[in-house]
Amino acid sequence: MMHHQLAATAKTVHWGRFWSELPSVLTVAAGDRVTIQTFSGRKEVLPAEGSGMSVAKEQSRILDAGLPGHAHLLTGPVAIKGAMPGDVLKIEIEQIELGADWGYNVVRPASGTLPGEFPVSAATVTQIPIDRSNRACRLPWGASLPLAPFFGVMGVAPPPEWGELTSIQPRIHGGNMDLKLLTEGATLYLPVHVEGALFSCGDGHGCQGDGEVCITALETALTGTFRFELLKSGTTGIDFPRAETPTELISMGFHASLDTALQIALRQMIVLIRERTGITETEAYQLCSLAVDFAITQSVNQEKGVHGRLRKAFLETV
Repeated sequence: MMHHQLAATAKTVHWGRFWSELPSVLTVAAGDRVTIQTFSGRKEVLPAEGSGMSVAKEQSRILDAGLPGHAHLLTGPVAIKGAMPGDVLKIEIEQIELGADWGYNVVRPASGTLPGEFPVSAATVTQIPIDRSNRACRLPWGASLPLAPFFGVMGVAPPPEWGELTSIQPRIHGGNMDLKLLTEGATLYLPVHVEGALFSCGDGHGCQGDGEVCITALETALTGTFRFELLKSGTTGIDFPRAETPTELISMGFHASLDTALQIALRQMIVLIRERTGITETEAYQLCSLAVDFAITQSVNQEKGVHGRLRKAFLETV
């Protein structure tokens, strides 16, 4: 098992896309750890000189390079040797470190959950100072928020026949899931669609409420350490992104309709429960109503997200 380092540079970062033909920037073996550096934001969101908030020189170089694309700055892809379509990539999120002393939040007039309802003619960009040592941020009106950093975007290449996809929408390959439960100690499972899997990540969030209603969280630079394992084809029934923490099972659903996203997350949770118990499908459905918490993950990425949470302890006597 090896531990690799992948810095964010103009050669290792790409703008907002997932694609089966995107060349890998690093190849690792199953079982290896990779520490991946990410940056967030275009030039217009950077703090001004004299603000007291510093911008990493490498982030400035990346933005000056004029990389093609839009949406999120993503580092990768990382190829995992032996990963083949039909496998599942198991991603253990071992550590997440804050990479800057600032972050930002943006409101755009025609975006978010309430488009057109706020009196702004252009994007409102707010820079927010981050206290990395105390893992907290200070808002302009004086409130302080604790930070629980996570990557809004983690994904693999989509099926080749899908072509090139923007990083804006979450789909079966993962992507812009914006699930705030994917912090240190969580494990993410993503179905593999191409050889090597081709994992990329970015869209670092210092904190976020479920819903991410104004379209952005506390966007910031993060560095994450991941351990990659492969679950070979035929050994699992995983066909959709899912996750777990030490104490909870997490299902997900993505769709333009929140109703449909909820139904997908519910069906996925029923599958999760039945994989771990001997109860019937109807009994698992009942358990979902009795014990699973479903919430809106995000309502702003066109493909909306719903996630379900079930305490593992509730399955111990089943």
